[in-house]
Amino acid sequence: MNSIKSNVASGLVWKFSERILAQGVSFLLSLILARLLMPEEYGTVALVLVFINLANIFITSGLGDSLIQKKESDEEDFSTMFFCGLIMSLVIYAIMFVSASGIAAFYNNPALIRIIRVLSLQIPLGSVKTIQHAYVIKKMLFKKFFFSTLGGTLFSGILGIILAYKGAGVWAIVFQYLANSFVDMIVLFFTIEWRPQLCFKKETAKVLFSYGWKLTVAQFLNTAYVNIRNLFIGKLYTEADLAYYNKGDQFPNLIINNVNNSISTVLFPAMASENDNISRLKSITRRSMTLSSYIIFPIMIGLIVVSEPLIRILLTDKWLSCTPYLCISCVYWMFQPCQTANVQVIKALGKSGLYLKLEMVKKFLGIILLIGSLRFGVFAIAFSNVILAFLSAIINIFPNKHLIGYGYGEQIRDLSSALFMTLIMGGFVYIEKFVISSDLVLLLCQIFSGILIYIILSVALKDDSFDYLRRFLLERIKSRRK
Repeated sequence: MNSIKSNVASGLVWKFSERILAQGVSFLLSLILARLLMPEEYGTVALVLVFINLANIFITSGLGDSLIQKKESDEEDFSTMFFCGLIMSLVIYAIMFVSASGIAAFYNNPALIRIIRVLSLQIPLGSVKTIQHAYVIKKMLFKKFFFSTLGGTLFSGILGIILAYKGAGVWAIVFQYLANSFVDMIVLFFTIEWRPQLCFKKETAKVLFSYGWKLTVAQFLNTAYVNIRNLFIGKLYTEADLAYYNKGDQFPNLIINNVNNSISTVLFPAMASENDNISRLKSITRRSMTLSSYIIFPIMIGLIVVSEPLIRILLTDKWLSCTPYLCISCVYWMFQPCQTANVQVIKALGKSGLYLKLEMVKKFLGIILLIGSLRFGVFAIAFSNVILAFLSAIINIFPNKHLIGYGYGEQIRDLSSALFMTLIMGGFVYIEKFVISSDLVLLLCQIFSGILIYIILSVALKDDSFDYLRRFLLERIKSRRK
């Protein structure tokens, strides 16, 4: 148990460092790109990514998770799944290449043909990265992610800015995406020990696919639901509307990638290793939920409060129309800690069939909500996603009451402390907009006072997550000094 605790602690440090630094750099570079490019150019790439993201699911989901969930994955397992993924990715790329003209005709935009055929190269690159990432996560070598992600982010961001400055337009974004994946893959190739071997075990493929295919279908349903919104917005409204919708989601999504995904990525292999110890599994799940909600809740509410001056300062007035979508997206992502923690339990216990059933129920509800919101505008489409997030949280909790004895009442109590402190903090910070007129001064004051108020409340209420983070940081500092 001490070994697991040490690996989790080290993994969290490296994963947070990787996410915060890499995503921070990526965010700064994206701000420069947003100033150089028009919303319509972002919207064009978003349309193409609808189809590429769906195609990618068959490669990036299920294959890696099956290797992580299996207690003793050996070299033959990794090589077998590597060749399975590579063959599938080449077939899917060929399908995307042929389908490009049909997709372009659907949107009445011939320029999409070349963009789809070039950007779809991400699919075979993704098949290689998936197995590399699975190896890193399985071995809990999260330090390797730090260098690969940072290298890919820096190189691709600089390349995108240079191309945008030279007038490449939409191609600046296309080559930025491809360069990021390629550099990430190359760095991992030289920094991890694993290399694919010329072996393929049919029995291994059957066992791993029996677990992984259900996760793949479930993830496909989830990705299809998320991206089908982009498809309808791009078809029924304008590419600029789609760009505002996606840009509004970028800020909170950045936070989720840094915090919630970092925690879940590190804790999933820890959960899988403890899937025969229910009490320990429940303890890990509670810590995941309370810790991520303690960090995510105040940031999401804070983003809502500072949204308008933030957009004006960082993206200029031409992106101000994305502000309401940013606020709606923040509310949506606040449900993520609850959803992620509960889903990870189901996956760690090997219940991929149950996971698939839950996803089918949630996406059925989501389609109903989406269809009902289409004729009321893009804002209504975004708000329907919030309703689905609430319903999804309820659905995800239900089986864990029986699987690990962690039901609705206990989970609500675990989330209530962070939510209570967040709402008080948000109320005080919101008042400042009526006193300060300068956008920059207002933004700085709101950020500083928000952090200060939240810390004071955490100390006054003796919040467990605050105490855990404080002790964790002190232990890491002491260990560095030795």
